[in-house]
Amino acid sequence: MDLASLVYLAASRGASDLHLEPGLPAALRVHGELERAGEALSAGLVRGLVREAVGDAAWADFARRGSFDSARELAGVRCRINALHSARGVGLALRLLPGEVPTIDTLNLHPALGELAALECGLVLLSGPTGCGKSSTLAALLQRINQRSARHIVTLEQPIEFELVPERAFVRQREVGRDTPSFDQGLLDALRQDPDVIAVGEMREPATMRLTLNAAETGHLVFATLHSANTAEALQRVVLAFPAEIQAGIAAQLADCLQAVVCQRLRYLPAHELRVPECEILRGSSSARAVVRQSQFVKLGSVLETGGADGMWSRERYRAWLEARDGFQRPAPPRPPEDRPASAARPRPARRPQREVDGQGVLVIDEPREAVAEILTRLEHEED
Repeated sequence: MDLASLVYLAASRGASDLHLEPGLPAALRVHGELERAGEALSAGLVRGLVREAVGDAAWADFARRGSFDSARELAGVRCRINALHSARGVGLALRLLPGEVPTIDTLNLHPALGELAALECGLVLLSGPTGCGKSSTLAALLQRINQRSARHIVTLEQPIEFELVPERAFVRQREVGRDTPSFDQGLLDALRQDPDVIAVGEMREPATMRLTLNAAETGHLVFATLHSANTAEALQRVVLAFPAEIQAGIAAQLADCLQAVVCQRLRYLPAHELRVPECEILRGSSSARAVVRQSQFVKLGSVLETGGADGMWSRERYRAWLEARDGFQRPAPPRPPEDRPASAARPRPARRPQREVDGQGVLVIDEPREAVAEILTRLEHEED
């Protein structure tokens, strides 16, 4: 029994994340809620699973730095891996990604998002809180370009979550830390590589933001992600990241190249037992650009409300569209791990687990004889 078995189990339950920590039960995030499963894990067991995820070649570097980021396939599921040191020892946080490169349709996004892939130049910001699916939406937009346009796409990611197979486009994916030392250096390099489309995995530092704006201003279509609660905050964060004396110039540069800002969060639809993106979409209309140029971000709310004809979507309008929609697409079920017989790997029908909320507000699964407990018990026996 190995890490792939736990990943397969998590995917079979529809979990988006799997957390392992010494002294605590395994935790699954299902429909946005954290659920504990099975008994507490020993330090030795977790250490072995973390070493399996990190690999022997990178283990010494992980021990020195205290963290490790990568992406790989486990049990037929593409996973984003973060290994870490904590007060209890070493732990693991796994994000389970869609089995294939996502598309606008498979993510259940509004078709209006597809229009962003047809833009020739300018800046498109994808924003939202951590874990809201920004990377998936970015991959879906790049895949739309890949399938429909003979353009050169250069991505800068940390790590590469979805591997794009070139179709009509010529695709280069570069991983920060492996293929280039930083986002800044990768952006400088990209401008010398004849790109049509540049994707920046995350804008964190002012230098990265400035280089991203420069790329968008010089005739490239640039997609970038950052964290924010709404579209106005996303734009404000970019401007306020710079010293006060140059903020007016940054706001003008941002207004000139702005094409769209998408802010999304995941919403659970009980009737469909599915989490889907709920978006706010601000387009770079003349009124929106005028507001950004003057750094009057508080006025963007009214621009959103009155900008339907310009392709804008307030969160309320988007929510109404979701509630009226039928025929949502569901993610494909995970494949059983290759080293397990298909009959043993396929989850057996089971009663719905009894759940209760503990004192810390965390859902607890009371099913010690079900699949989670079985796998964890076998792992403990193998450790002994």
